[in-house]
Amino acid sequence: MHKRFVPGHADPSFAANEEPLREPVPQPDFQQVVSARYQRRDILRGGVGLALCTMFGGLWPPRTAQASAAAGPRPASSRLGFSAVAAGSADTVVVPPGYRVQVLLPWGEPLCGEYPAFSVGNGAADQAQQMGSHHDGMHFFPLAGSSAEGLLVMNHEYAEPRFMHAAAAGLALGAVDVPLRTDGSRDPEQVLKEIYAHGVSVAHIRRDAHGVWQLVRDTRNRRITAATPMAISGPLRGDPRLRTAWSPDGTQARGTLNNCAHGVTPWGTYLACEENWRYYFVRDAGPAPVSLTRYGVEPLSAWRWHLAAGNAADDPGQFARFDASRRAESAEGDFRNEPHAFGWVVEIDPFDPQSVPVKRTRLGRFAHEGVVFAPAVEGRPLTLYSGDDARFEYIYKFVSSRPYQAASADGSLLDEGTLYAARFSSDGSGEWLALVPGKNGLTPATGFATLADILLNTRGAADVAGATPMDRPEWGALDPATGQVYFSLTKNERRTREQASGANPRAGNAHGQIVRWREAEGDHTATTFTWELFLLAGSAGQGRDLQGQPFAQESSLSNPDGLWFDADRRLWIQTDISDEKLNTTGWSVFGNNALLAADPDTGEVRRFMVGPRGAEITGCVGTPDGATLFVNVQHPGASTSAKDFARGRLQSYWPDGGPAMPRSATLVITREDGGVVGA
Repeated sequence: MHKRFVPGHADPSFAANEEPLREPVPQPDFQQVVSARYQRRDILRGGVGLALCTMFGGLWPPRTAQASAAAGPRPASSRLGFSAVAAGSADTVVVPPGYRVQVLLPWGEPLCGEYPAFSVGNGAADQAQQMGSHHDGMHFFPLAGSSAEGLLVMNHEYAEPRFMHAAAAGLALGAVDVPLRTDGSRDPEQVLKEIYAHGVSVAHIRRDAHGVWQLVRDTRNRRITAATPMAISGPLRGDPRLRTAWSPDGTQARGTLNNCAHGVTPWGTYLACEENWRYYFVRDAGPAPVSLTRYGVEPLSAWRWHLAAGNAADDPGQFARFDASRRAESAEGDFRNEPHAFGWVVEIDPFDPQSVPVKRTRLGRFAHEGVVFAPAVEGRPLTLYSGDDARFEYIYKFVSSRPYQAASADGSLLDEGTLYAARFSSDGSGEWLALVPGKNGLTPATGFATLADILLNTRGAADVAGATPMDRPEWGALDPATGQVYFSLTKNERRTREQASGANPRAGNAHGQIVRWREAEGDHTATTFTWELFLLAGSAGQGRDLQGQPFAQESSLSNPDGLWFDADRRLWIQTDISDEKLNTTGWSVFGNNALLAADPDTGEVRRFMVGPRGAEITGCVGTPDGATLFVNVQHPGASTSAKDFARGRLQSYWPDGGPAMPRSATLVITREDGGVVGA
């Protein structure tokens, strides 16, 4: 039996979260569109044009500066009733005076089954009954309308093997490296533990008389993992390209991967969205279908789960499925099609622990960041939005074929409808391009003879249709009063000066922006819209708000990611500066990742919370009364170098303190006086 392990270093492209090198299609991308729009004096909003000129070397003509000079002072916001906190790099959570923080449900917390206690030495069977790792998108489902009790459902985006396995101690492992056996293979028990750390957790929680939230032991408490059987619905169900040795008829998938943000349906189910699922697969170096190559499935893998197959005494296929090489005469004899089972939106019923999760293929296949619904209107089609979180990818909209009827609505509404991709124009207008056979260039000659062809390669279909390539579309949010839709575009440092325009206005876009739009006549099923930039992220004096005013230090932010509107229309912005950039030259002014709040009317932005070292801030959601805010802290300590990990010198020991391993966890933020958070 192998007991010795050596460092298994990942390709540097995975550590840098780099998608395969790909130039955008030959049509104006979002930066070019923004550049053109904000040179137009008649529609210039505040001093955004001047901001671009100042930050990016004279991109704008002199008239832009003259127009911006007329921008008046920003009106004060009545929505942001807290004192801003300063940027910082301490290994702790900082909130404004008058607020308190509780840590809830960290990775490994006993959740269900036999409720095994947490230890770094836990095995795979323990992990299957504990909270998953790397908490991300999240929603609070109140029980009987209560703000003191409900089901907290959250995604677990991925796992960091060096923090997960006791055998990793002393090895020089980076954030995406893995322990290997001396023969270059992986240990099946370790890989299975990582598989069980992925997915979704459903946790019944309740606030006690002292204001402390606790887990309630309940049969509804549940783990959905990267091994949980799932049904496939919609046009791809039974398609030959989804057939595998495990599902010869192409009607089932095994697990869900890399769930980032989420969505909540009007009928009360949870949608988990599969984002960077390509990291898990490897294929041979021969020719491959565009449904793999366009999505970055290459002859290398970050987590190398397939390397455990040869050591598995039981069910080697659960590991071999991550090798998409052709190894049999037909797809039913190997796992060449396994990657086709990922990149979808997964519907989960949190109230029924016996329910089978469903992958809704009509919503398209890409790196889904999340899903945001327009308000459901009785007798009208349902509308939802989703972004593809990769450089030069797209924003999508789905409109159901059948009208919403509250009494009978269920997930089948998501199986029939029209998927659109967004095109942003330089005059501030926009158009939704239908991704259906026979329209917008989608023909057999371009590789899209059927709807199934379009959905399996949604990215390629949007290329052909002429959608606008964006700067990594992240979370979306919808203003509950105006119906405007907001999307964060976190960054795109690969964008060249020639590619800068439109809603993606900056070359070498290191800090990102937030765009918003209003559908024609306020109808979310419309096929046209008008758009503007809500903010340009950046440091104090460089970033710009809605009015074109420069950010003060208390407003500065980089890499906006998560977005969520509360009932009072505060827009909560969560940041995700990458591990390798956090607190380094050029980024130290931002400190650790943070949670900020913005007023959608005045454009004011104010920093509300700063997280611990190395962590992303994500998953913000509140209780119906607004008195409790749940926020996830993902991957604290991820900025620890391989050398420092080997020496036992971690960037973070949060939340338990040294010498404990860092653990992702949920924050419960409340006001000391019991009032509405942020007011």
